[in-house]
Order: sequence, then structure tokens, then C-alpha cells
Amino acid sequence: MRDIWTVKYRPSKLDDIVGNEGSIDTMRKLIHSKNLPHLVLYGPENTGKSSAAFAMASEIYGDDYQRNFTYFNASDFFEQGKRYIVRDKRFVRIIGTDDPKKIKKSVISIFKEVVNEYASMGPLDSDFKVIFIDNAESLNSDSQHALRRIMEKYTATCRFILSTTQASKLISPLRSRGLQLFFTHVSDDKLEKFIRDIADREGLSLSDDGVYAIGYHAKGNIAKALHTLQLASISSDNGTIGAQEIYDATFMEKSDNITHLFNAAVSKNILDARKAIDALILEDGMSGQEILLKLYQMAIDSNESDPVVAQWIIKMADTDFYMTEAANERIQLEALVAGFNQQISS
Repeated sequence: MRDIWTVKYRPSKLDDIVGNEGSIDTMRKLIHSKNLPHLVLYGPENTGKSSAAFAMASEIYGDDYQRNFTYFNASDFFEQGKRYIVRDKRFVRIIGTDDPKKIKKSVISIFKEVVNEYASMGPLDSDFKVIFIDNAESLNSDSQHALRRIMEKYTATCRFILSTTQASKLISPLRSRGLQLFFTHVSDDKLEKFIRDIADREGLSLSDDGVYAIGYHAKGNIAKALHTLQLASISSDNGTIGAQEIYDATFMEKSDNITHLFNAAVSKNILDARKAIDALILEDGMSGQEILLKLYQMAIDSNESDPVVAQWIIKMADTDFYMTEAANERIQLEALVAGFNQQISS
């Protein structure tokens, strides 16, 4: 079975992480000081925030880091709700059933109960344990206030690491309780060096125009670059990869759900659009910003006139702004679809 390269080449220690030297160096110093505060890791999608958190835990606790390290994905809790909760075996004992229809408690109540229970457990062979909450922007105000109280209650024996693509969605009291570290996509030269190294490890012959094509497509996103390179390697007959193979791979990356959403938006088919949004969020695991970027590219590549494309882009830009202002992503995407072809008043 072929390994997924984003998993195969995920860094196991901080020294293996490409880019974000300032934030990584700060994390390294915190480990050596043995005085880890709560952390808030923020920045765009796929910039290494989760990798840094896991690598930090590995360096603090060693190979058995999972005994003192707990991972929760807030978007799973609040986007998928009870359907996700019953699938995670860790929660069965707490909710008492594996049937979502039998769950009487709200998702917020379950989240509070789960986090409080894990935070209250004493660390094993360490002064403190770490709870990592990814996609923290998915937490609503009520759950964030509850989380703040839990952080205050167990601060002596538990540290929290929050990861978010939108720090503005976190309440001020929650942000102020953690050291904020910014992550961004890597520079072109660092991405090129990394991709060439991976190609060498995989026995691939990667041409200069192939490297350029990956860099142009990925724009500093290492996960996207790795995914594209792996797709190109699968379609390559002789292990030689150039710009054409990368172009073919980027075409393969396009999701049918994005195409369905774009077509539904253009034709004002709200029901089909809602189904496509659900599929993109729940099945493809895409964030609102990722969906907007895909829609933007489809708009650019369409055969519509420049005024129409400009109108669509303005609508997308407004939606991106509303998402940044802490509004629900699903609601904003549906609002975008509803008004996609409405004329913008001059």
C-alpha cells in the first residue's frame, strides 16, 4: 500500500520543520526551560502548526508522548457534531452510547465534559500534560469561555496548545492566556530545497520546470507541494517529472464537489450548493477559506466575461471578510451562493 507523503514525511522533531524559524526557535527554548506556558499557534492552513505541536510533545515526553499528550479537533466536534462523537472510542464511556440519536446532551456540553475530564487527569512521569486543540476557531463563544475556566483550574498540571487559522475568532481572555506564535507558508527557496530532497528520497528525476511548477501551484504550502508531487509520481511512467506532469497532477487535485458547488452557485441551485458545501466540509475536510480559494480559481479559469468574473471575486472577497469577522463559515458560504449572480450596485 502506498504511503501518503504528507504523513510519511511529517516531521518528528522541531529541527525537521521547514520554515517558521522564529516560532520554532521559541518553542525549542521553552522546552529547554522546562517552563512551558499555554500556547496559541496561529496562521494560514497547512503552515506546520499541528506538526510543530506534535513534534514539541515528542521532544518533551519522548516516544511515549501520547501518554501525556491529548489531541482534539474542534472542527470535528462542532462541524460534524454527534456523528463524529460516537465514532471516537474515547468518548463512549463519557456519553454512554454509540448511537447519536440516543445522545441527550448538547455537543457543547459534551465538549466541556470531555476536555474537563482529560484536563483533570494527572500527568504520568511528568510535571504537566499537554492538551492540543486544533482548529480552535470552530469553538463558539460559550465553549471558549468554558475552556478558559478549565485552563485556569488545571494550570498547575495541564498545558493547552490551541491552533487556529483565525486568531480573531478566539475571545480575548483565551488569547491572553497563551503565548501567541505565528506560522506562515515557507519561502520559494526553502520549498524548492525540500521538494528536491523528497524527490531524491523517492528516486524521482525532477526537472527545473517541474520544481517551478510545484512552487507556482503550492505557493509555499508544503502539504500541497507534497501532495502534488506524489500525484505526479503516480502518473509518471519513468519517474521523470516535469511541468506537464505537475499540470496533470494539479488537474487531478480538483474536487468534483468544488465543481458541483461552482455550477450550483452559477445556476442559483441552492439545494445542490448546500449538498456540495456539506461534502466539502465533512468529506473533503476543507475549511471555508480553502473552499473560497478553489472557487476563486474556478472563476478565473471560467469562460465568463471579465465583468462577471470581477463581480464573483468581489462577492468572494466579501465572504472572506465575513468569515474573518468570526461568522459561521457554512452560513457565509450559503449566503455567497444565494447572492452569487446578483448584480453589485455601483
